[in-house]
Amino acid sequence: MSELITAELVDLDLSAATKDAAARSLAERMVAAHRVTDLDGFLADVAAREAQMPTGLDGGIGIPHCRSEHVNAPTLAFGRSAAGIDFGAADGPADLIFLIAAPAGADDDHLTILSGLARRLMDPEFTAALRAGTDPAAVAALVRGEEATEEPAAEEERAKQPQDTEPEAEAAEGAGSAPFRIVAVTSCPTGIAHTYMAAESLAAAGRAEGVEVTVETQGSAGFKKLDPGVIAAADAVIWAHDVEVREKARFRGKPLVDVGVKAGINRPAELIAEARRKAEHGEVAAVSEADGGRDSGGEDGSGADHAHFGVRLRTYLMSGVSYMVPFVAAGGLLIALSFAIGGYEIASAKSVADHFVWGEADSWAALLNQIGSAAFGFLVPVLAGYIAYGMADRPALVPGFVGGSIALTVNAGFLGGLVAGLLAGAVVMAIQRVPVHATLRGIMPVLVIPLIASAVVGFLMFIVVGKPIASLQNALTDWLNGLSGSNAVILGVVLGLMMCFDMGGPLNKVAYAFAVGGLADPTDGSLKVMAAVMAAGMVPPLAMALATTVRKKLFTKTERENGRAAWVLGASFITEGAIPFAAADPLRVIPSVMAGGAVTGALSMAFGATLRAPHGGVFVVPLIGEPFLYLLAIAAGTLVATALVVLLKGARRAAPDAAGEAGAAGSDGSRVTVAA
Repeated sequence: MSELITAELVDLDLSAATKDAAARSLAERMVAAHRVTDLDGFLADVAAREAQMPTGLDGGIGIPHCRSEHVNAPTLAFGRSAAGIDFGAADGPADLIFLIAAPAGADDDHLTILSGLARRLMDPEFTAALRAGTDPAAVAALVRGEEATEEPAAEEERAKQPQDTEPEAEAAEGAGSAPFRIVAVTSCPTGIAHTYMAAESLAAAGRAEGVEVTVETQGSAGFKKLDPGVIAAADAVIWAHDVEVREKARFRGKPLVDVGVKAGINRPAELIAEARRKAEHGEVAAVSEADGGRDSGGEDGSGADHAHFGVRLRTYLMSGVSYMVPFVAAGGLLIALSFAIGGYEIASAKSVADHFVWGEADSWAALLNQIGSAAFGFLVPVLAGYIAYGMADRPALVPGFVGGSIALTVNAGFLGGLVAGLLAGAVVMAIQRVPVHATLRGIMPVLVIPLIASAVVGFLMFIVVGKPIASLQNALTDWLNGLSGSNAVILGVVLGLMMCFDMGGPLNKVAYAFAVGGLADPTDGSLKVMAAVMAAGMVPPLAMALATTVRKKLFTKTERENGRAAWVLGASFITEGAIPFAAADPLRVIPSVMAGGAVTGALSMAFGATLRAPHGGVFVVPLIGEPFLYLLAIAAGTLVATALVVLLKGARRAAPDAAGEAGAAGSDGSRVTVAA
């Protein structure tokens, strides 16, 4: 770990009062050490990770961390705060703060070291030494592990084989009874810290309880499967995860506790007790041949299997959209670039496989267009396939892709892909519930389920629902093409509100998916929708950037610094750039940016602006129909949102002042209190 932290990256008197200020203070040390190339860009990545889930842990620990393209070497910075900083932990502020920076393509060796640090943070002696240290160089050495003895290695060995070292387990074996055995899986969105801390916490709790706990960490430092024999011998299973557990079918037939990763860190003993209770009552998990279960929803999470149907449906649809977006981005930008080089008529060029001239710009434009079109050809099948995958895991991929491809064949388009994915997932889940003989279980996920489900989904798409959906799709296309006047404006308002409500969340993604779905078979109406969606999505970060510029006193120092980064994020159509502002003051920021987005969406539709690229912000303005009016729409929405947020924040600031003045004394000398 010698290259990850040095004395210069240690601050034993961290004076920051907020988590954003703490991250900035430690990140500045990384910049000075030439580990981070762009301070604001890196902090934006840290904030985006923090928005997914707070990084505070019980015991006074904060571990803000992220992967970032602005990091050129895996790095740790450590700060110790006397006052404590709120990182969202249930037991209060953190005094030990580790900022963990990993490059976007960090190698496994460095990530393994980072995961080792995460495990050591679960050791009370280690954290006590961090609190007692007075010399930055000595603390850095402690973090690097230079003062460690062989005890940590022995500790890891005990984590793997607790029954061999714990008195309780030895006593149990001596008495002729095997210890209670649990297998666990831990995972978190970044896969750097929480994954391994949860693993260590569960293993330590197991040792204390005399329970044999074997953990599979599905993190960035690698994914080594549990031995099938260990799983078979286990009495219960614990999943502590915030991303999908891989190959869930391995755990079928076992009592299961399914929670978020922070629950694995903060209350492992409760999870072990719950696993024991389920095993004693014979509560077997509903995980069939290839798993129909999904992710947990939060720290205390009950898995999504038990969530409201609407929540599960949204999860399934977002799974498909998330896998579709890279195809949209790559294909759409290639097509847009081809139009920039060769004009819109390049779409009808001959195949470059038969006609390509190295020195002709049109040939290169045609090549880019045809590559992009090939990528776009996967949009509907990928959408359908991964909606099905979100519902029933890998066996649903084949019927999902088949159904999506049929949707294109029968001209059912984007709507057909949605329906095909849901049908495929439902059919696979139904088949998984059918009891089968043990001899067939091995071939069910790879042969029987894909075969039967593909045949059923194919029949339904070709014979039953395909043509009606195609008719609905055509009606929707005609409606979009016929939109004009107030109808177009109303649609623009709705799309603008959706784009700005949760800034990258489910509603934002639904609006974006609706827009990019139309690009698969572009018409004048669908191109207008794409333009309105991107324009509205640019407003929140641009508005916050402008607000922090014109009324600096209404914002904290950290917010003003975030505002500078928001200019670039907004111009690039990265709506998430406004999340730090919305998280800090949602009641004023969110309504303001929604109003601005509604204005922009309405004006974009009223102006008849069109867009053939699914992303790019101002950098694809040459590809926009009516570009000057389009930019005017963005400017108008930005001004509206800025004015509202400044007005609302200014009113909040003025109210306490007025209350203070009015509360000083009444006309008769009595004390007067005014509710602000």
